[in-house]
Amino acid sequence: MSQIKFFKGESLPLEMHKVRIIQKLNLIPLEERKQAMAEAGFNTFLLRNRDVYLDMLTDSGVNAMSDLQLAAMMKADDSYAGSETFYKLEAKLQELFGTEYFLPAHQGRACENIISRVFVKPGSVVPMNYHFTTTKSHITLNGGRVEEVFTDEALRITSNHPFKGNMDIDRLVALIKETGAENIPFVRMEAGTNLIGGQPFSLENLRQVRRVCDEYDIMLVLDASLLADNLYFIKQREESCRGMSIREITRAMAELCDIIYFSARKLGCARGGGICTDRADLADKMREFVPLYEGFLTYGGMSVREMEALTVGLEETMDEEMINQGPLFIKYMAEKLEKLGIPVVTPPGGLGCHVDAMAFVDHIPQEQYPAGALAAAIYIASGVRGMERGTMSEQRNEDGSETLSNMELVRLALPRRVFTLSQVDYAVDRLAWLYENRKLIGGLTFVEEPKVLRFFFGRLAPVTDWPDVLVKKFREDFGDSL
Repeated sequence: MSQIKFFKGESLPLEMHKVRIIQKLNLIPLEERKQAMAEAGFNTFLLRNRDVYLDMLTDSGVNAMSDLQLAAMMKADDSYAGSETFYKLEAKLQELFGTEYFLPAHQGRACENIISRVFVKPGSVVPMNYHFTTTKSHITLNGGRVEEVFTDEALRITSNHPFKGNMDIDRLVALIKETGAENIPFVRMEAGTNLIGGQPFSLENLRQVRRVCDEYDIMLVLDASLLADNLYFIKQREESCRGMSIREITRAMAELCDIIYFSARKLGCARGGGICTDRADLADKMREFVPLYEGFLTYGGMSVREMEALTVGLEETMDEEMINQGPLFIKYMAEKLEKLGIPVVTPPGGLGCHVDAMAFVDHIPQEQYPAGALAAAIYIASGVRGMERGTMSEQRNEDGSETLSNMELVRLALPRRVFTLSQVDYAVDRLAWLYENRKLIGGLTFVEEPKVLRFFFGRLAPVTDWPDVLVKKFREDFGDSL
């Protein structure tokens, strides 16, 4: 077990690794953080990492590699075509997923590009348990639209439902009948709904979705980027799966899907990505786009060194003591914040601890991006960089009006094997101070707004001088402390 109860104290997550390589961090002074935030256009994506103390923006590409992964990178076969490194990775995916065909790509959104170009046509409708930003953009750019078919539990911030990422089966059937199966190229399930708190779906729910897809002759596509977290939650929370190994759950999920794609920046703690399928007809349709957009079929835009690391990382993902490191740290942080009265998504999911900005700064209207404002305030108060997951992450309607997000969250990602508990406790302390002074935080407005994926590189400005007011209050309470 990686969570133990101490003789006199609370239960704590126990690191099942030792630290042998470190990287120096910087905690720049408060006034410099305010200036850095202003220069970044109040968009945490545009901060320079040298100005960040704890980078909780994402777990994508920043999970710590193991010693075996680093060692494996030295054995890579650099051949442009026919690399033995590729065949080693292909064999590992065949072993874990039971799929014959593997098409490599440089990361997950490249897989989405290929899948969307091949299968999505003008007028297509793609049902999902919840959308992801790049997935929705690729489908939209190819003339399709996304329909979210989540359950009522999905949008409840505070809940004890173990699988808030489940798809609503009755709604799925109703959508297919309304739309026509011929207009639905595939149903997409995301293993860990990124935008609503990293919430998992159950194996039984995936089986139910598969039965519907079989009935209406529709493909089932799995985004397995966050598979590791979903595997852990199925093992822990689904009664019928507690006797199964992580490897057995992985194969059971894979056998239900026509296409599996993933970002190795998340799954496998490496870089790259790929598309897996056991159907030759589907592989043939997608194969021609790999050399066109990614690279030759045996590297697909991936570094062969990363391929070697990914092969090891995928095998390590079958170890429950490895994949539980994210969820256990997230649970620890969420429960500490909850005890302080700070609103967070429950039950804690994967990816990171999700703070409910809608409740935290309920005085800020959604049109002024409360999650973005809170993320900026968290950085100013602590040097911790989180990510907005709310209205900023949506895209405007065709008439220019806002698509108001179902949730306004700030995600504080906890990549595996990266942070210590003292660093997590520091983040909790600064959030507690900020919550006491939450009314000082104001909204934001766009000053440079890209039409697509604006949250990545759009620039904003505060609607009032609230950053100055926040800094003044911090100095009154903390003095010269950073």
